[in-house]
Order: sequence, then C-alpha cells, then structure tokens
Amino acid sequence: MSSGQDVGDVYAATMERIGAQEKDRARLGMEAIMWVAYSERPLSPEELCEALGVEMGSAGLENDNVPSIRTILNCGLGLVTVDSSSSKVRLVHFTLQEHIQANPTLFCSPHSMIAEVCLTYLNFGCIRDLSPALRPPPPTAPFLEYASCYWGAHARRQTSTSVISLSLKLLDGFDAHISCELLLRKEYLDSGLNSDQNSPIECTALQAAAFLDVLEIMVSLLKINKWDVNATGSFGITALMLATKMGHGAIVKVLLEQEGVDPNIVDDLGRTALSWAAEQWDRGIVQMLLEQGDVNPDNADKSGRTPLSWAFEGNTWWRASEEPCSEVVKMLLERNDVNPDSADKRGRTPLSRAARNGYENIVRMLLERTDVSPDITDEDGRTPLSWAAGPGIWLQDTNKGSHSVVKILLERNDVNPDSIDKSGRTPLSWAAWNGYGGVVQMLLERNDVNPDTTDGDGRTPLSWAAGPELEGPFPDCWELYKEAVKILLERKNVNPDGADKSGRTPLSWAAVFPSVQSVRL
Repeated sequence: MSSGQDVGDVYAATMERIGAQEKDRARLGMEAIMWVAYSERPLSPEELCEALGVEMGSAGLENDNVPSIRTILNCGLGLVTVDSSSSKVRLVHFTLQEHIQANPTLFCSPHSMIAEVCLTYLNFGCIRDLSPALRPPPPTAPFLEYASCYWGAHARRQTSTSVISLSLKLLDGFDAHISCELLLRKEYLDSGLNSDQNSPIECTALQAAAFLDVLEIMVSLLKINKWDVNATGSFGITALMLATKMGHGAIVKVLLEQEGVDPNIVDDLGRTALSWAAEQWDRGIVQMLLEQGDVNPDNADKSGRTPLSWAFEGNTWWRASEEPCSEVVKMLLERNDVNPDSADKRGRTPLSRAARNGYENIVRMLLERTDVSPDITDEDGRTPLSWAAGPGIWLQDTNKGSHSVVKILLERNDVNPDSIDKSGRTPLSWAAWNGYGGVVQMLLERNDVNPDTTDGDGRTPLSWAAGPELEGPFPDCWELYKEAVKILLERKNVNPDGADKSGRTPLSWAAVFPSVQSVRL
C-alpha cells in the first residue's frame, strides 16, 4: 500500500499468492477465506477445521484430512485470523469482506459448496449413528451444530443437483437423525407448543423441507411420491402447517396443489394452517388458504380462538402497522361463514382484541357489522371500551391508538362508559393506570362517568394515576402520569386524600412512584 496500491489491490495480490502455493495449501487457504466470508455465523476454530476436513463424496471423516487451525492460518497468508476476544475465526479486516462482496466471481457458488459440505458431513455413518437424544451434541463432532442448523440457509441461497441429492438422502428418515433435534426443537418450543424435553422430535421429510424453505428440495421430494402430504409430526403439525407458520409462501403453494391435501387438519393446540397464517399477518398465504374450497375459515381451537381472533395477535407488543392486520381481517370478514363476534373461552371477542391493540380502522370495520356486540363483557367483566382505555400492555403510540378507539366507542349509545368489571375497575380507572391523559379527559367529559369510583382494593382512578405499580416503566413515561393526575385533581368531586383498603392515599403512592413529582396533591 505504501507503493501506491489501494487495499483492493493488496487483497487481490495476496489471494494470487495464496493460489500460487502448493496445491493442497492453495485450496486450504482459499476455502478458509470462503467459509469465513460466507458462513451464517462466526465459526470456532474447531468448526472450521472439521469443515475443511470433509472430502466430497467420501463416506466418513478421515482424521488425517482435518487440518490444524495453525495450518489454516498459515495457508491464508494473514487474511484469516482468530479473534482474541471471541475465539472465533474472522477475516483480518472488514474491508476484506467488502472486497469479496464487490468481487463475487472470486468463489464459484460458495453457498452451494458449503451446503454440500454440510450435507456430506451429516450423511456420514458416524454422524447418522449418533442418538437423537444426545444434548448437547458431542464434543467429538464440533461441526455438527452448524451443519445441522445452517445447511438449509446455504441451500436457499444457492443449490445444485448434488445438494438436492444429498438432502434427499438426509431427509429420508430424518426424525431419527440427530440434526432433526438441533434444527427443529427450538423452533417448536418458541411456537408455544408444549414439549416433553425428553421425547425426540418427530418430523417427516416433507415437514423438514417445509421448514427449510428450499423449493427445489420440496419439489424433488413430492416427485418421489412416497410421502403422505397430510402426515403429522410432533405436536400434530403437518408440512402445510409448518410452511404456513414460517411464512414460506412458495412451499405452501406447492403443497396446496397436491392431491388430497387437507388444510383443515388441527395440531395439538387445535389450530389450523389458516389460524397460524392469520396470526402471522401473511396476506398471501391467507388468501391462498381461503381460496381452497374446503377450508374452514372459522375453526375454533382448544382455547376457543378462531383465525379472526388470532389475526389480532401478531406483533402487537411493538405496535407494528395496523395495515397488514386490517387486510387479513378484511379477507376473513368477507366470508359469510366467519362469525365476527365469536368469543373465546375467556369471553374475548375480535372487537375486544382490536380495541386492546388500538386498531382504529378494524374497530370501525367491526362496528359497521350488525352482528357485533359493542359492549360485551369477557370472563373478567371487561368490555371493549375497558380494554381500549387500559389494555394492560404498553402501547408506544397511546394517543393515536387507544384515544381514537375510545372516541369511536363512546360515540355509541349502546356502550356503557362507566362499566365496572369483576375487579371493580372502570374504563377511567384503567386509563388512569396507563397514564392515558387524553382518554382520562375524554371520559371525564361525560356526565355518566364517576371520577372517584373505588375498585375492589379501594383504589380510585387518582390513586392508580399516582401509583400505577408499573414494573420497569419505559423511559419518560412518568410525564404521562403527571398529566392524568393533573386532570383528575381539577375535578371537585375527586377526593385527593381517599385511602384504599390498605390505608394508602394517592400521596402515599406518589411517594413510592415518581409519577406525580412536581404535582401538588
């Protein structure tokens, strides 16, 4: 570089020097760079050594073929190193990664090559003989976890006839392979499907292909014509259900085209593929499923929830855009065989859930229906207005969400603005608890709202605004509570010194929680 070459020229010259080494050293150096540059996560030295020791077409791993990390680093002529802090192999500098990305012809089909190495390794007899019950993987097979979890990711990026052939070999009897456990157990547990940690994962080849989302592999499997497309694995999940849950639309399309496929099979939770698609807000998959003539769009699962009910669940904590949810809800409501007011076993209706999430457009959509009850109570005695006023979760955009929904509901003559739930709390109490000053103001403008109602614990709306008992409140949220406290204190019929059943006053609560600092009680 001191002679005028830029960093790209230096890297190119160094790679030429690597390629000019003795044949095996040149191969080892370049393949090491390829693996580090294109791996899905950083590799440990042991993982990289074993990966580079896999010989394509071999039946097993020869220990003599596994290089040492020192040999690998020497063959890389300084372009590959081991990070001292993480103990992971990395490229010498991030600019080398940029250089490789800017020159994609440096390596021919790197992802399919990596996938082929992973599959060759997983098909070794010594790996197939490992018990699926081994947890964690044995230290004698350091490459096993990476090969199991990431061969599909590489195959999705690039595949080849060799990759397809090796994957078909692996997937035949996949539920008896240790890589099935490594690949699927975490996904199944994260799905909310209860699992016996000691029982092995049951998974057909079609289910594995549906999970991996490699269309060429799925098509090749279906051509074999030995698989039951409706077969269920662990937790009663079918290939269609798994592809739906993962959002793999192309796989769903192929499976729905198969003769005899049943979209109405339920898993151990009583949920269908449509139920999972609705929760994911996947408009394309929902549409494909609804176009099936025999699909049941209103199937209730074991909790009494229908696909319409599950549509309000996706991404609610982060207050994602309402638009994708609205589109899925609209698709379902256009069906004559969907009940828009179905209550689950907790008594919660779609309107209740939409109000809870602050979905203004969906609330309007539901209230336009004559078969929707706007003031229905659930098992806790809470109405849609109660949930809109105080959802029990932190909505980042409170004024836009709950404020608008409360306004819509209060415009209805058949909505009680002062309903009392089973804990004795009113919509005003819930709004005060959440610090929703705008909602508190709107409710207090009504003549039929009692601003000083006490609940089952003797607490008033002012008490809840002064001491909401929030655990780990979001930064700066206390300003919202100050506003709610001020609004309530302006009312002459609010007792600022009312004690609850534990003898605590609003001032007592405020001494613990900083919600009313600078507000004089």
